[in-house]
Amino acid sequence: MALEKVVTEDKIEIVGIHKAIQIRTCTQVLEDGVELSSGFHRHVVTAGQDYSGESAEVQALCAVVHTPAVVAAYLATQVVAEEVAPEVTEEQGE
Repeated sequence: MALEKVVTEDKIEIVGIHKAIQIRTCTQVLEDGVELSSGFHRHVVTAGQDYSGESAEVQALCAVVHTPAVVAAYLATQVVAEEVAPEVTEEQGE
């Protein structure tokens, strides 16, 4: 009886106008090659985010789709969101 843990990035998607990269990681526990259990974890890499800790495949995708124009457009939406958020919070608190 040999137990084995296999972790793979089984789904990588590019979504939205700001090219967010969604990564799904599958973790399987196998006994003699037969799956006993599995689970999924998802995370997102957004434009402008540090992706140096990602797999080589994800890093290559980020380098291609997260162009300076895409990063600037995404960061501009974040500045607007930060400016609007305090107003919304104050209105809800009244």
